[in-house]
Amino acid sequence: MKQTVLVTGATRGIGQSIARKYHENGWIVLGVGTSKKSLDYLDELFVCDFANVHQLEELCSKVKNENIDVLINNAGINKINNFNDIDPNDFLKIQQVNLYAPFRLCQTVLPYMEKSNWGRIVNISSVWGKKSKKGRASYSSSKFAIDGMTIALADEFSQKNILANCISPGFIDTDMTRNNLGPSGIAKILERIPTQRLAQADEIANFVYWLGSENNSYISGQNFAIDGGFTRV
Repeated sequence: MKQTVLVTGATRGIGQSIARKYHENGWIVLGVGTSKKSLDYLDELFVCDFANVHQLEELCSKVKNENIDVLINNAGINKINNFNDIDPNDFLKIQQVNLYAPFRLCQTVLPYMEKSNWGRIVNISSVWGKKSKKGRASYSSSKFAIDGMTIALADEFSQKNILANCISPGFIDTDMTRNNLGPSGIAKILERIPTQRLAQADEIANFVYWLGSENNSYISGQNFAIDGGFTRV
Protein backbone atom coordinates (compact mmCIF):
# COMPACT_ATOMS: atom_id res chain seq x y z
CA MET A 1 0.00 0.00 0.00
CA LYS A 2 1.37 3.38 -1.01
CA GLN A 3 2.08 5.92 1.68
CA THR A 4 1.07 9.57 1.42
CA VAL A 5 3.18 12.67 2.02
CA LEU A 6 1.99 16.28 2.22
CA VAL A 7 4.57 18.91 1.25
CA THR A 8 3.86 22.62 1.69
CA GLY A 9 5.54 25.09 -0.64
CA ALA A 10 5.78 22.22 -3.12
CA THR A 11 5.79 24.19 -6.37
CA ARG A 12 9.32 25.59 -6.29
CA GLY A 13 12.73 25.52 -4.63
CA ILE A 14 13.39 23.10 -1.80
CA GLY A 15 9.74 22.03 -1.58
CA GLN A 16 9.68 21.07 -5.22
CA SER A 17 12.83 18.96 -4.82
CA ILE A 18 11.38 17.25 -1.75
CA ALA A 19 8.09 16.50 -3.50
CA ARG A 20 9.92 15.13 -6.54
CA LYS A 21 12.03 12.87 -4.33
CA TYR A 22 8.95 11.30 -2.77
CA HIS A 23 7.31 10.98 -6.19
CA GLU A 24 10.38 9.20 -7.59
CA ASN A 25 10.17 6.72 -4.72
CA GLY A 26 6.56 5.80 -5.41
CA TRP A 27 4.71 7.83 -2.78
CA ILE A 28 1.37 9.55 -3.19
CA VAL A 29 2.46 13.19 -3.11
CA LEU A 30 0.08 15.96 -2.10
CA GLY A 31 1.35 19.51 -2.35
CA VAL A 32 0.35 22.96 -1.18
CA GLY A 33 1.07 26.10 -3.19
CA THR A 34 -0.27 29.63 -3.52
CA SER A 35 -1.45 29.24 -7.13
CA LYS A 36 -2.86 26.45 -9.27
CA LYS A 37 -0.34 24.65 -11.45
CA SER A 38 -0.18 21.36 -13.30
CA LEU A 39 2.86 19.53 -11.98
CA ASP A 40 3.69 15.97 -12.98
CA TYR A 41 5.24 15.05 -9.63
CA LEU A 42 2.13 15.91 -7.59
CA ASP A 43 -0.91 13.68 -7.31
CA GLU A 44 -2.87 16.70 -6.07
CA LEU A 45 -2.12 20.36 -5.42
CA PHE A 46 -4.05 22.30 -2.81
CA VAL A 47 -4.08 26.06 -3.36
CA CYS A 48 -3.77 28.00 -0.11
CA ASP A 49 -2.35 31.28 1.11
CA PHE A 50 -1.23 30.57 4.67
CA ALA A 51 -1.52 34.27 5.51
CA ASN A 52 -5.28 33.87 5.10
CA VAL A 53 -6.69 32.14 8.19
CA HIS A 54 -9.90 31.13 6.41
CA GLN A 55 -8.00 29.51 3.53
CA LEU A 56 -5.78 27.70 6.02
CA GLU A 57 -8.77 26.28 7.88
CA GLU A 58 -10.35 25.18 4.58
CA LEU A 59 -7.10 23.40 3.73
CA CYS A 60 -7.06 21.67 7.12
CA SER A 61 -10.62 20.47 6.52
CA LYS A 62 -9.55 18.92 3.22
CA VAL A 63 -6.32 17.43 4.58
CA LYS A 64 -8.23 15.88 7.47
CA ASN A 65 -9.89 13.56 4.96
CA GLU A 66 -6.53 12.39 3.60
CA ASN A 67 -4.46 9.70 5.28
CA ILE A 68 -1.22 11.63 5.69
CA ASP A 69 1.73 9.48 6.76
CA VAL A 70 4.39 12.18 6.43
CA LEU A 71 4.09 15.95 6.77
CA ILE A 72 6.78 18.27 5.43
CA ASN A 73 6.22 21.85 6.61
CA ASN A 74 8.36 23.71 4.11
CA ALA A 75 6.46 26.86 3.06
CA GLY A 76 7.76 30.11 4.50
CA ILE A 77 8.12 33.84 3.94
CA ASN A 78 10.63 36.45 5.00
CA LYS A 79 10.88 40.23 5.09
CA ILE A 80 14.16 41.85 6.16
CA ASN A 81 13.92 45.04 8.17
CA ASN A 82 15.62 46.83 11.05
CA PHE A 83 13.97 45.91 14.34
CA ASN A 84 12.40 49.30 15.08
CA ASP A 85 11.12 49.57 11.52
CA ILE A 86 9.25 46.25 11.48
CA ASP A 87 5.57 46.71 10.72
CA PRO A 88 3.65 44.73 13.39
CA ASN A 89 1.38 43.40 10.64
CA ASP A 90 4.41 42.06 8.75
CA PHE A 91 5.71 40.42 11.94
CA LEU A 92 2.36 38.72 12.56
CA LYS A 93 2.06 37.60 8.93
CA ILE A 94 5.47 35.92 9.08
CA GLN A 95 4.50 34.08 12.28
CA GLN A 96 1.17 33.10 10.70
CA VAL A 97 2.81 31.56 7.63
CA ASN A 98 5.99 30.14 9.14
CA LEU A 99 4.70 28.91 12.51
CA TYR A 100 0.94 28.93 12.91
CA ALA A 101 0.22 27.16 9.61
CA PRO A 102 2.63 24.28 10.43
CA PHE A 103 1.08 24.10 13.91
CA ARG A 104 -2.43 23.72 12.47
CA LEU A 105 -1.33 21.18 9.88
CA CYS A 106 0.39 19.12 12.58
CA GLN A 107 -2.84 19.15 14.60
CA THR A 108 -4.71 18.04 11.48
CA VAL A 109 -2.54 15.06 10.53
CA LEU A 110 -1.62 13.74 13.99
CA PRO A 111 -4.92 11.91 14.71
CA TYR A 112 -4.38 9.64 11.68
CA MET A 113 -0.72 9.13 12.57
CA GLU A 114 -1.72 8.19 16.12
CA LYS A 115 -4.28 5.74 14.79
CA SER A 116 -1.65 4.20 12.51
CA ASN A 117 0.99 4.23 15.24
CA TRP A 118 3.39 5.64 12.62
CA GLY A 119 4.18 9.05 11.24
CA ARG A 120 6.97 11.44 10.36
CA ILE A 121 6.98 15.23 10.60
CA VAL A 122 9.83 17.29 9.15
CA ASN A 123 9.72 21.02 9.75
CA ILE A 124 11.93 23.19 7.58
CA SER A 125 13.60 25.84 9.70
CA SER A 126 16.67 27.81 8.58
CA VAL A 127 20.20 28.68 9.60
CA TRP A 128 18.50 31.86 10.85
CA GLY A 129 16.67 29.59 13.29
CA LYS A 130 20.03 28.61 14.78
CA LYS A 131 21.69 32.03 14.69
CA SER A 132 20.48 35.46 13.69
CA LYS A 133 21.62 38.86 12.48
CA LYS A 134 20.44 42.39 11.86
CA GLY A 135 17.18 42.55 9.92
CA ARG A 136 16.14 38.97 10.67
CA ALA A 137 14.09 39.46 13.87
CA SER A 138 10.73 38.47 12.35
CA TYR A 139 12.06 35.51 10.40
CA SER A 140 14.35 34.21 13.15
CA SER A 141 11.54 34.45 15.68
CA SER A 142 9.42 32.14 13.55
CA LYS A 143 12.24 29.71 12.79
CA PHE A 144 13.52 29.41 16.36
CA ALA A 145 9.89 28.85 17.38
CA ILE A 146 9.27 26.05 14.91
CA ASP A 147 12.31 24.28 16.34
CA GLY A 148 10.76 24.59 19.80
CA MET A 149 7.49 23.21 18.51
CA THR A 150 9.36 20.29 16.95
CA ILE A 151 10.97 19.41 20.27
CA ALA A 152 7.57 19.48 21.99
CA LEU A 153 6.10 17.24 19.27
CA ALA A 154 8.95 14.78 19.63
CA ASP A 155 8.49 14.59 23.39
CA GLU A 156 4.74 14.01 23.15
CA PHE A 157 4.49 11.69 20.15
CA SER A 158 7.75 9.76 19.70
CA GLN A 159 6.52 6.93 21.91
CA LYS A 160 3.72 6.47 19.35
CA ASN A 161 6.30 6.03 16.57
CA ILE A 162 5.64 9.55 15.28
CA LEU A 163 9.05 11.15 14.87
CA ALA A 164 9.43 14.91 14.46
CA ASN A 165 12.57 16.70 13.33
CA CYS A 166 13.78 20.03 11.98
CA ILE A 167 16.00 20.80 9.02
CA SER A 168 17.87 24.11 8.90
CA PRO A 169 19.07 24.72 5.33
CA GLY A 170 21.83 27.17 4.59
CA PHE A 171 22.25 29.06 1.35
CA ILE A 172 20.69 27.16 -1.54
CA ASP A 173 21.54 27.61 -5.21
CA THR A 174 18.16 28.83 -6.44
CA ASP A 175 17.05 31.69 -8.69
CA MET A 176 15.69 33.44 -5.59
CA THR A 177 19.06 33.27 -3.80
CA ARG A 178 20.92 34.56 -6.83
CA ASN A 179 18.41 37.34 -7.44
CA ASN A 180 18.35 38.42 -3.79
CA LEU A 181 22.10 38.31 -3.12
CA GLY A 182 23.61 39.00 -6.54
CA PRO A 183 27.14 37.90 -7.53
CA SER A 184 28.90 40.10 -4.94
CA GLY A 185 26.58 39.02 -2.13
CA ILE A 186 27.09 35.35 -2.96
CA ALA A 187 30.87 35.85 -3.07
CA LYS A 188 30.79 37.32 0.46
CA ILE A 189 28.63 34.45 1.73
CA LEU A 190 30.95 31.82 0.23
CA GLU A 191 33.83 33.26 2.26
CA ARG A 192 31.90 32.22 5.40
CA ILE A 193 30.93 28.71 4.24
CA PRO A 194 33.64 26.07 4.83
CA THR A 195 32.57 24.07 1.76
CA GLN A 196 32.97 27.24 -0.36
CA ARG A 197 29.77 26.63 -2.33
CA LEU A 198 26.00 26.94 -2.19
CA ALA A 199 23.91 23.84 -1.51
CA GLN A 200 21.79 22.20 -4.18
CA ALA A 201 18.10 21.78 -3.40
CA ASP A 202 18.43 18.03 -3.98
CA GLU A 203 20.98 17.81 -1.16
CA ILE A 204 18.32 19.09 1.23
CA ALA A 205 15.62 16.88 -0.29
CA ASN A 206 17.70 13.70 0.05
CA PHE A 207 18.07 14.11 3.81
CA VAL A 208 14.47 15.27 4.32
CA TYR A 209 13.30 12.16 2.46
CA TRP A 210 15.43 9.91 4.64
CA LEU A 211 14.12 11.50 7.84
CA GLY A 212 10.55 11.19 6.61
CA SER A 213 10.78 7.53 5.70
CA GLU A 214 10.89 4.14 7.40
CA ASN A 215 14.69 4.32 7.23
CA ASN A 216 14.51 6.76 10.11
CA SER A 217 13.47 4.64 13.06
CA TYR A 218 15.02 6.43 16.02
CA ILE A 219 15.88 10.08 15.29
CA SER A 220 13.43 12.56 16.80
CA GLY A 221 13.48 16.07 18.25
CA GLN A 222 16.60 17.12 16.37
CA ASN A 223 17.48 20.20 14.33
CA PHE A 224 19.93 19.42 11.53
CA ALA A 225 21.78 22.25 9.81
CA ILE A 226 22.56 21.48 6.16
CA ASP A 227 24.73 24.51 5.61
CA GLY A 228 28.24 23.46 4.63
CA GLY A 229 29.42 24.29 8.16
CA PHE A 230 28.12 27.91 8.15
CA THR A 231 26.56 27.81 11.62
CA ARG A 232 29.46 25.95 13.26
CA VAL A 233 32.52 28.06 12.37
